[in-house]
This record gives sequence, structure tokens and C-alpha cells, in this order.
Amino acid sequence: MSMLAPTLQSFFTQRLLSERHASPHTVAAYRDTMRLLLTFAAKRTGIEPSQLELENLDAPLIGAFLDYLEHERGCSARTRNARLAAIRSLYRYAAFKHPEHAQVIERVLAIPPKRHERSLVTFLTEEEIDALLGAPDRSTWTGRRDHTLIMLAVQTGLRVSEITALNCGDLHLGAGAHVNCQKGKGRKQRITPLTTETVTVLRNWLDERGGEQSEPLFPTSTGRRLSRDALERRLAKHAAHAAERCLSLHTKKITPHVLRHTAAMRLLHAGVDTTVIALWLGHEQIETTHIYLHADLTIKEQALARTTPLNGKPGRYQPPDAILAFLDTL
Repeated sequence: MSMLAPTLQSFFTQRLLSERHASPHTVAAYRDTMRLLLTFAAKRTGIEPSQLELENLDAPLIGAFLDYLEHERGCSARTRNARLAAIRSLYRYAAFKHPEHAQVIERVLAIPPKRHERSLVTFLTEEEIDALLGAPDRSTWTGRRDHTLIMLAVQTGLRVSEITALNCGDLHLGAGAHVNCQKGKGRKQRITPLTTETVTVLRNWLDERGGEQSEPLFPTSTGRRLSRDALERRLAKHAAHAAERCLSLHTKKITPHVLRHTAAMRLLHAGVDTTVIALWLGHEQIETTHIYLHADLTIKEQALARTTPLNGKPGRYQPPDAILAFLDTL
């Protein structure tokens, strides 16, 4: 067995799991990247994956692997960059374990991510939120569960993994009502306040749910924890029903992350500072929150209004009345 094999093993068991406490999603993504890379390298070099050495996985091979992902597997630039991030994480770890390969490692770490276009985030208007909240059939148990879940997601901006991980004991509905998110991205614990309306809906749901503190807040009909896929299917179903009432929803693909974007945009429209929104959403870097500034036309229009000359007429240009414009042409 090569030197790379034990390094790869300790990277997962020691660095990711023991030191960084990486989430199962991160471990799975890194695992898939390494499997793809080793399979590609084995075909390219003719060396079995367990016999590959670090010098076999040099910068030219990594570059060829990234091109293979993009051109043959049809991966987007975003996916390509995610795979590269996993590889660079492994090589940074290998730099401490094997300084004798510093030159190879340095060249791989110098490979830049690929630039790509950033699309504007999708979020819901107040009318669309009302239509979505009214879509679940609240005469049924699952409908009341879904209504409560959607309201909590829109108000708090929790990630889908955070919502499905919530237990009944994570809610505190007394004075200073809040939800305690203990299993967020990066294992960061944060507390998100709740509005009076959301507290009322959650209290009614808890009374009906009747679960123990350690049981899932939003279970399936059999009592198991609601999965990510199940949540996405339920949301897509309700979005389709809501689109019958609100036609603008036909142009939007509603996902759990859209509800998270909606919570952020509501805070932004309320005048909340982006640093507070970053803390609210659990962003590692405040730059991540800037995507909402780019997507918000209202804030841009307000900025435009502030630039009006002192002697100019404030506000946006309004075209003349059609009949007056016609008379002016005579």
C-alpha cells in the first residue's frame, strides 16, 4: 500500500471527523470527490488506486481531472470548484504530514477556482408567502404540520438540514421565544427569535404533536424524522397548489432554500443591517449575505432616489399620460 492511502484515511478520520467535526454532508461530498479522483488517476496512469502516490496526483493530473468533470461528466463550474475545494483541503493536510512533497502540494494548491456567473437569488413576495402558507390542507394532520414548518422556515431562515434536525425541546415559547439550532452548518449553534404569530402556530402544533423533548419536531406519519427529500416533495406539492391562487409562483421554482432567501429579504426590507442578517442566517462570512443586496431592486431604487440633484424632481421617471402625450403631438 502506498503512502497516500494512510494519509487519505487519517484525513477523513482525524482531520474531518475528529478535529473539524464535519457534517455527514461534507464527509460524503469529500468522499465522492476522492473516489472520482482516484478512479480517474488509476485509468490515466495505469496504477491501482491503493498504489497511487502523492507525486502521481500532481497539478497537471488534477487540472486534467477538473477538465474531465466539466467536459465529460457535465459538471457546472460551481460543482468543479466544490471538488477542487475538497482536493485542496486534502493537500493542505498532506503538507503537514509530508513536507518532502511540498513542491507538488504547492502547485496543486495554486490551482485557482473557476469564475462563473452568479444568478440572482429567488425569493417570495408577501402575496406569494400568503399563498404558500394557505396551500396545505389544515383539516389534516400532515397539512397542519406542513403549514407550521413553512411558517417557521420563512420566519427564521433555517436551512433544510436544520429544520429536519429540530427536536421538540429546541423550541422555547415563553418569554423571549426562540428556536435553538444546534446542528447547523459548521456545527455552529445559534438562537433565532420567533414572532408572536409563529409562536402561536408552534404552540398549537406542539399541543397536537405531543412529543417528548428529544423527539423530532416535524415527524412523518409513522413518527420518524422527516427527511430532506420528503420535505422538498411536500414543499413542491404545496407550491403547485399555491400557484393556482398566485400566478407569479408559476415562474419560480420553490425549494427550501428559497424560503431561507425569503427570510433574509424580509429582514433586509425591514432595514436590518447585513451583519445582523449574516448572524441570523449563520453565515461564516458577511460577504455571503451581500447576494441579497444585489437581488433587491427596492434598495437600489432608494439609493437612486438619494442621488437626485438638489434642484431636480425626486423619484423615478414617470411617462406622461397617454392622452396628454397625444395632444402634445398635434
